[in-house]
Amino acid sequence: MKFFGTSPSTLYLSYAIRFVLVALLLTGILALTDQEPEPVWYTFNPAAEYHDTRLDMHNWLDAPAGKHGYVKLDGGDFSFENGKKVKFWGVNIASGWSFPNKPEADQWTHYLAHYGLNSVRFHKFTAPGMEKGVSTRLAADKFDRLDYFSAKLREQGIYYGWSHIYGHKPLPGDSSRLLAYEEVKEAGGGHLKGSTIGLVNFAPDLQDLSIELTINMLEHVNPYTGIRYADDPALNFVELQNEDNLFFATAHNWIMKAPTYKKLISLQFSEWLLDKYKTEEALVQAWGNSALNAWPNFQQQESLEERNIYPLAHHGYLSREYFEQNPQLQARLLDTAFFLYETQNKFYNRYIAAIRKTGYRGPIVASGWQAGDFVAHYLNLHSDYKAGIIDRHNYFGGGKGHRLDTGRFSNISMVSQPGSGLLSTGMQAVADRPFALSEWMSLIPTEWIAESSPIVAIYGMGLQGWDASYAYASNQPAITKTIEAPRHGLYNFDSPLYMPLSPTLARMIYRGDINEGSVVASRKVHLPDLAEGKLNFDEKILQNQDVKSFEGTPQEALARGKVVVEFTSSPEASQIPSLRDLYDQSGNSITSTTGELVWHKAPGEYFTVNTAGTKGMVGFAPEIPISLGDIQLQTYNPFTVVLLTSLEKDKNMAEAESWLVTTLARARNTGMEYDSDKQMLLAPGSAPVLLEAVDAELLFRGRKPKWAYVLDHTGRRTSQKIRLKKNKLSLLGSKYKTLYYEVVF
Repeated sequence: MKFFGTSPSTLYLSYAIRFVLVALLLTGILALTDQEPEPVWYTFNPAAEYHDTRLDMHNWLDAPAGKHGYVKLDGGDFSFENGKKVKFWGVNIASGWSFPNKPEADQWTHYLAHYGLNSVRFHKFTAPGMEKGVSTRLAADKFDRLDYFSAKLREQGIYYGWSHIYGHKPLPGDSSRLLAYEEVKEAGGGHLKGSTIGLVNFAPDLQDLSIELTINMLEHVNPYTGIRYADDPALNFVELQNEDNLFFATAHNWIMKAPTYKKLISLQFSEWLLDKYKTEEALVQAWGNSALNAWPNFQQQESLEERNIYPLAHHGYLSREYFEQNPQLQARLLDTAFFLYETQNKFYNRYIAAIRKTGYRGPIVASGWQAGDFVAHYLNLHSDYKAGIIDRHNYFGGGKGHRLDTGRFSNISMVSQPGSGLLSTGMQAVADRPFALSEWMSLIPTEWIAESSPIVAIYGMGLQGWDASYAYASNQPAITKTIEAPRHGLYNFDSPLYMPLSPTLARMIYRGDINEGSVVASRKVHLPDLAEGKLNFDEKILQNQDVKSFEGTPQEALARGKVVVEFTSSPEASQIPSLRDLYDQSGNSITSTTGELVWHKAPGEYFTVNTAGTKGMVGFAPEIPISLGDIQLQTYNPFTVVLLTSLEKDKNMAEAESWLVTTLARARNTGMEYDSDKQMLLAPGSAPVLLEAVDAELLFRGRKPKWAYVLDHTGRRTSQKIRLKKNKLSLLGSKYKTLYYEVVF
């Protein structure tokens, strides 16, 4: 990334001189040195309890959860049964951490409430919690812990959803029920070895296990609430399966290691083809002579008579690129895609019917996983659409692996390219369904992590109108003392670069400060056209493990207004804007259709939010003041997040008696080292974590405050007050060693 033709590391030297000199002048000390000064860093040390803080959001949560009835799909939104709209700003709690002891559950509940989280996605927690020998019942001791934790969350106004299955692993007690238990046990590799992933989408015996487990959980009565989970409106979604579908390459990889299940899906496909074409002669006429035995490494001597035609369940073979390179296989590929789609729908319909039979009336998520591009992607998206809400995952930045380690990493910033990274996930939103980003994270050691939450909250939950966000993940009931999670490596929403921003962003979301934009891009998909391999727009979707990106419709459209997919009943032209349509006349910035947000490409690389309830900027600001209505903001760091918000639920900034100001830049472990180009991590460092001090100045052109309190790292007032001078407040983190201030009127 470049900024004014200068690298971020070079900028930090020039800017560092400015804000260190400010601090030295304030103390009456000014010494010249032979070396350029480094940024000021301070130890971040929040308290472990959360009473009497200005951040506290306990009373913002509408307790108890479920008081307004079940969450319902209301067009493209979530509403309760009484009509009240709702958005979920939440976190994942995964695996065995879903079963804390009672004191930890109490602490975790208060921690989440203090920072304003109103929902938890319990994730992949059944695998470590099974009753011995079988995979369809949770162990009683584990269920008791989950029951207690769920009850405490509910009591506080925090909703919870179940993403309980990620690669269901059958156990020996299930073996007599399966076609080939030993094949499943040996299938695949890595952490999903021995699971039903991929296979479950077409194999009824494996589906039975997932369905039975889910029904057993829904039928369970939580002894701490006295409510059966199926009857509990605080359960705000049930997900059928995590990161799985029949189109993704995992399905093919597992099938090739499970010959009994390969025979099953080949039989199913052959019967589907027989129903469509009636004879092999008609099939060959439709497909062409070269289509049978097209992939001899996977299947040979294919014929309808033998019922052994293999449907290649792999998104790479259903991509636009593969279609274009293999036109002789188009008919076979299209039939394969629609067979996979119908087979997946059959599974989802069966699963959903069983859930609904319990009486559960809340939202259902099929799976938060995409399927490459072109036909496979849109059929899988439509399958999810038919099942319930649209839910997706995305990650950005970082290096290799799941732990903070030395080596090369990506140090680019999302603010440098409007609509990129996490925000680009919105390219999969569908016009009349709620949209959830249920796993996301910008990964360390990328330096610009603090941009992530504001992008998701302001542009995603705000301008795009997304309905739920679940960062991945909260792993303990306190902010971590290192930038990585002691128990979960890179996946750390408890980091000082994430959780401290939540009180501002949650207030903004719950108060509805950001208006949804007008639709500026709509890709129209007509399934009968798709059956012929036709889309009336160009698009390419790229995936590198968990990181996804999108090409075709300009991603910059996400900075301008809403971007959606529409499934239409008849062919309709898509609405695809040009880049010229999106940028302002200068060509250097994109203003949202609401007028509240502006994403700047030059000078600087940053965006601003300017609403009645929240104002601020995120990114690499220019060396000039930024106008935000009757506030003018000047920052003295190259990369900064500065957000101002009303502290009151029912008052905007013009009416509120006080505002919360949050200032954040970079964070590092003590002893953490990068190379000179900031492309290699040389040493990960250790506790305590250090925050880069942010120096900023606010000029008030309208209502004037009395002063600003310096708040401590948990948000409590200190004895230090900053007085208004010439209508300005100087918020100097280099002096006060904090990230929080309270402006009082």
